[in-house]
Amino acid sequence: MKIEELAPASGSKKKPKRVGRGPGSGHGKTSCRGHKGQKSRSGASIPAGFEGGQMPLHRRLPKRGFSNYPFKRQYAIVNLDRLEKIETNEITPELLLKEGIISNLKDGLKVLGNGEIRRAITIRAHAFSKSAIKKIEAAGGKTEVI
Repeated sequence: MKIEELAPASGSKKKPKRVGRGPGSGHGKTSCRGHKGQKSRSGASIPAGFEGGQMPLHRRLPKRGFSNYPFKRQYAIVNLDRLEKIETNEITPELLLKEGIISNLKDGLKVLGNGEIRRAITIRAHAFSKSAIKKIEAAGGKTEVI
């Protein structure tokens, strides 16, 4: 390979901007940096949110609320209408994983009350909504918190 055989990638025609190469290039003298000021100096890098020494917006505004993120519990949720379709009378999180109704147990299973349940079943889960407990017990079933 020789230097005269080198060519740009096919479809690429734009030449790189060559700054500081005299007035004929259009990018001479100040090399596209303008006149004076912090951004014209070498080594200039201004952090995000810097407002020229004025107190930045993120420090002027008050702090509000709190984040419970490290302790947040995220449940795998399932509604009663999905549980109605399972034939067994005892439903556990392991059974739901095996049946493919939930794909990931996360921090536990929570049963929500969407749908109707017509038969008496025992459901073991980590949490239940109030409406789910009411509907399960109305059908003669039991709820067990694991």
